[in-house]
Amino acid sequence: MSSSEEIAVSGMSAGRSAMRMGPAELVQAAAMARRFYLEGKSKIQIAEEFGVSRFKVARVLETALERDLVRIEIRVPAELDAERSDALRARYGLRHAVVVESPAEAEETPDPENLGEVAADLLGELVDEGDVLGLAWGRSTIHMAAALDRLPPCTVVQLTGVYDAGTAERGSVEAVRRAAQVAGGDAHPIYAPMLLPDAATAEALRHQTGIARAFEYFDKVTVACVSIGSWEPGISTVHDMLSDEERAHYASLGVAAEMSAHLFDTEGRRVGRDLGERCITVKTDQLRRVPEVVAIAGGQRKGPAIDAVLRSGLVTSLVTDTSAADYLMTAGTTPRSALNRTDPDGP
Repeated sequence: MSSSEEIAVSGMSAGRSAMRMGPAELVQAAAMARRFYLEGKSKIQIAEEFGVSRFKVARVLETALERDLVRIEIRVPAELDAERSDALRARYGLRHAVVVESPAEAEETPDPENLGEVAADLLGELVDEGDVLGLAWGRSTIHMAAALDRLPPCTVVQLTGVYDAGTAERGSVEAVRRAAQVAGGDAHPIYAPMLLPDAATAEALRHQTGIARAFEYFDKVTVACVSIGSWEPGISTVHDMLSDEERAHYASLGVAAEMSAHLFDTEGRRVGRDLGERCITVKTDQLRRVPEVVAIAGGQRKGPAIDAVLRSGLVTSLVTDTSAADYLMTAGTTPRSALNRTDPDGP
């Protein structure tokens, strides 16, 4: 007996109002409810079986609910918060929002590892055979790639350089390889730092054979996975790579968030565009053309940064946790739909 059938039977035996029905009515209603809710039969099929009209079947099923003969429960895994997920999706106009319970012992930890596990399952739903999956640098995307156990055949491309070229094999390069291995597709990693000393060096690297080959796929990406960083130490890789003077400069422009080496103010407008010229990364206009951009970010400390990036219109879906979601549900003015993907202005 399934769990849902157990619920229905207990409702029939325990409901006080149900006893107002005669035994024949009670048995018939139970049988019709079982056919409809558990066996998936249509009202017409049930009507034919019991020799009544489909309108009577509809009335019996309605009465079964009203009189507690049938109890319908919507169940999701305990770690998923369906109510917050739906509310967050509606508030920001996202295509998908998945909210995971924050670990009780690490409420202040940004991007708990369980976000990556849930994001891995989400990618398994979103990626189709023949897609081009783009992965940007980030701890959360690395956790996601490590948790992947299913992907349709697809090409996987790295969307940004690495935080530290010396750890490339343990970071985003390995994430790209891992995803491609699971998918049985081609991998296009980028063996280059994300941030370069100047724009000329970055431009020269973009023309190197391996990097240029990866860049050719940027306009073909159909699903992208990105991370979000707050503008503070330890929560933004770009922040940590800059000098004190550079951090102060971008802070003066009102930077509140970073995603794939692009900076955003609290309203989701891009600021500090000159930084992008020094970075090996996908362009924002390329991200905007990607049909599905999934951001993985959580933790209360990242709440304002997530809000800023969602307001940019670059992200279509979000995997986050309850700590961040509670902040986002009350953050500032009601945002425009994230699916209204116009270009944000900014200096």
